[in-house]
Amino acid sequence: MSERLWITDFKYDEGTILVKKTGHRIVPDLSLLHSIFIWFCFYFFAQTWRTWRRVTGHKRPTIAFFPDKPRPWYFIWPVMHVSGAKLIDDVSTADIVFQFDDSTETDNAVPAVKDGARLVNFGCQDVSKSTVAEVFERASGYTLKVDPTTHQGRMVEKSELNAAHDGRVLEGPLDEPVEGKAYQLLIDNEIEGGLVEDLRCCLVGGRPTVVFRKRRPLERRFLNENVEVLLDEPANCYTADEIAVIERFAAELGLDWGGVDVLRDRMSGRIYIVDANKTDMGPPVALKLAAKLRATRRMAQAFAGAFAPKKR
Repeated sequence: MSERLWITDFKYDEGTILVKKTGHRIVPDLSLLHSIFIWFCFYFFAQTWRTWRRVTGHKRPTIAFFPDKPRPWYFIWPVMHVSGAKLIDDVSTADIVFQFDDSTETDNAVPAVKDGARLVNFGCQDVSKSTVAEVFERASGYTLKVDPTTHQGRMVEKSELNAAHDGRVLEGPLDEPVEGKAYQLLIDNEIEGGLVEDLRCCLVGGRPTVVFRKRRPLERRFLNENVEVLLDEPANCYTADEIAVIERFAAELGLDWGGVDVLRDRMSGRIYIVDANKTDMGPPVALKLAAKLRATRRMAQAFAGAFAPKKR
């Protein structure tokens, strides 16, 4: 996968664009074209950063990905270049070796690496919704998952798969739950204006680094179609105890780098981690360009500090 052209990651099939790695389908419409245009604007600046690093010779440390390489639309791509890391192919000589695979469940056998190499995300083998809910319960002390055969009232049904965005609200109990689906509490994260707000928390070294306040209409709560995204700091979005919950969650899941979707319930005030992604894309399309650049710089500074501290 690493040496192919980007376009070969996709296939046009039955009126949709099929993502070969994950099996997800994208509808080719004007909204998609707009998103691609916005992304290319950000990509231009990311390439400028990358070129500047090459010109100035800032190539410390080296980083390799295994088993796949990230494409430029993944958040790690601009972050590693802004941090000054040099991308190489040889896993056995890299200072940082990053486990990178879009699959929900992965085989994280460690390849041959040099002594002292920093391994990233090799402890994270399963980001299915059921695993996320179980780990969150241990980290927080309260539950997200429900038994669909006994739960009374509304609940959420969603795919176990990574980045499916297929959630729907159902009334329980159910006679026959669907195989391959996870069932969770319906979190009331509605804010003013008929919108819901997801507090997307980006992690570096297992610690919250930046937060994207992602807002979308209530009726489209499960789709990744934001009408507004704001960049914020973790301390503005979570209490110290909540940050500790997120860090415990990341440690137990083995998530050194990635993003977690955090919802705050309007009635109880509690936070719930409903999803985790170790190959997250970003920054979100709806975020303004200046904020995209600030978020990338912050993530790059944290990346360098967590995985590539300067040698004295």
